[in-house]
Amino acid sequence: MLSMIRETNKRSETPKQFESQVRERIMALSRSHDLLVSADWKGATIRDLLAAQAESFPRGDVIEMSGPSLVLSPNAVQYLGIAFHELATNSTKYGVLSGDEGRISVTWGINGSGASKLFQLTWAETDGPEVQNIGQGGFGTVVLKRVAPAAVGGQGNLEYGPHGVIWSLEAPLPAVEASVANGS
Repeated sequence: MLSMIRETNKRSETPKQFESQVRERIMALSRSHDLLVSADWKGATIRDLLAAQAESFPRGDVIEMSGPSLVLSPNAVQYLGIAFHELATNSTKYGVLSGDEGRISVTWGINGSGASKLFQLTWAETDGPEVQNIGQGGFGTVVLKRVAPAAVGGQGNLEYGPHGVIWSLEAPLPAVEASVANGS
């Protein structure tokens, strides 16, 4: 929380903008925590997490989800929840969620076998407005490129395509999936 507040403060132009952004990010964390509390902190599915984060955004219904049933660990719920919030926030400002056109596809899967299984997730915006690279980026860029991937021992990639943003994450499955020991 303190890091989020500090980084938001660095990138806010006015006190009003700072307050608004901190409030939105705390609410995003709250939505993730609500899912965890309702499941006794055992985890949450990707579908439930995406739906919870998308509900506060206009046109959140254009987010299509596809992937196997997977219960995320509490750590993954918190970090992917804030990543989904930042993606939707950026899309509302610059991408598909800013207009009346386009779709967002979130797909995930598991590749590999045995101890080397990898979790792969992609958020891809299509048929939306042209999105320019947003310079050094703000807090959301830091979350997507470094914070969320590092929290699950993985790697993230953020690209600005002609019709939207594409964010991909690859991480070891055990770092993302709720363990059987947690009762999931």
